[in-house]
Amino acid sequence: MKVSIITVCYNSEATIENTIKSVLSQTHKNIEYIIVDGNSTDNTKTIIQRYSSAIHQFISEPDKGLYDAMNKGLQLATGDIISILNSDDVYKDEQVLEQVLNRFSANTDAVYGDIVYVKRHNTSKIIRYWHAGNFKRYKMKYGWMPPHPAFFVKATIYKSYGTFNTSFKTSADYELMLRLIYKNNITLHYLPKLLVCMSDGGQGNASLKNRLKANLEDKKAWLVNGLTPPVFFRLLKPVIKIPQFLFRRKLE
Repeated sequence: MKVSIITVCYNSEATIENTIKSVLSQTHKNIEYIIVDGNSTDNTKTIIQRYSSAIHQFISEPDKGLYDAMNKGLQLATGDIISILNSDDVYKDEQVLEQVLNRFSANTDAVYGDIVYVKRHNTSKIIRYWHAGNFKRYKMKYGWMPPHPAFFVKATIYKSYGTFNTSFKTSADYELMLRLIYKNNITLHYLPKLLVCMSDGGQGNASLKNRLKANLEDKKAWLVNGLTPPVFFRLLKPVIKIPQFLFRRKLE
């Protein structure tokens, strides 16, 4: 299967090269790599151009935010499976794509795994371990969602149910998951492995404090999909994330 990997970036000179290398080192080689840059003013574009022969699509232009940039990448993607790997992310190892693709079947719409947040200058230091666990529909009423950086989905799903709703500034990924998984009942397979490492402080990172702010938009995600937000939802969603900051599992 062909995999389209989308990286969005803006002034990411400190991390973008590691992201690119983690993609290019994958043992699965049928990859379409797409990078969408928001017209960076640092050395990001120079670094990307070093790998131009291995990057299939590269655009650099102003955008309307992170999710607008992601949608640009989705419009360019031609792969069977799509993954979004932001410029502060790296795949855990070279076998990630191969292991994920082995879990897809005709009846599987998406595969997801675990992610970990690490210190930018000390990647062995874990800040937050997001152990996703098996999907149960009722969990979404308590704020559960798969980690978006470790979410691999068939391209046909985006075509059927749409891309990111850019009216959301911080929670478009949550709204997308709610729309795909809870409203439209796509089929999921959980791969119980650490798939993606993220550096703290990057554009894809979300601290507990920031999640409390985003919680205001999370309720809106239910409403725009014609769903009734669960009682005490605004309290429950931040609470279920607390163990991610307390649990210090070692990198496998």
